[in-house]
Amino acid sequence: MEQLSSAVDRPRSVGHWIVLVASLAAPLGLFAARALLTPEPQGFGTHEQLGLPACQSLNWFGLPCPGCGVTTSVAWFAHAQVLESFRTQPLGFLIGVLALLSAPLALMQVARGRDLGDGLGRWNRREVWLALAAYALVAWAYKAFVMLAD
Repeated sequence: MEQLSSAVDRPRSVGHWIVLVASLAAPLGLFAARALLTPEPQGFGTHEQLGLPACQSLNWFGLPCPGCGVTTSVAWFAHAQVLESFRTQPLGFLIGVLALLSAPLALMQVARGRDLGDGLGRWNRREVWLALAAYALVAWAYKAFVMLAD
């Protein structure tokens, strides 16, 4: 027991506190999305409910922008419509999953005495960023295909 308490009592980095606060706030963002947003049935445009302008990418280039449908997808996720979230925009679905899991995973690491800033540093690697970029690119291609096929 002595070893566990010393691990928990050790000083934390600034990064630890930033990651902890962000991890605890992320699920609250889903609750806010549920309260504030009604997902648009066409699969995009939900961000306009936040006072943001309509995206002009379809008008200008004939293609959806890379973030097209992400807000709508997160709103579907927040309304517990996870399949509709994934179908709308897989990147928004991933954001919803990560937001939902962030608090319990962070608290589990804190209970184990780990510094979240150090842990995040281990994830800040080129391979992780490349995998996320590839996922986002595939999600965008999927969204473009679905929108242009309609």
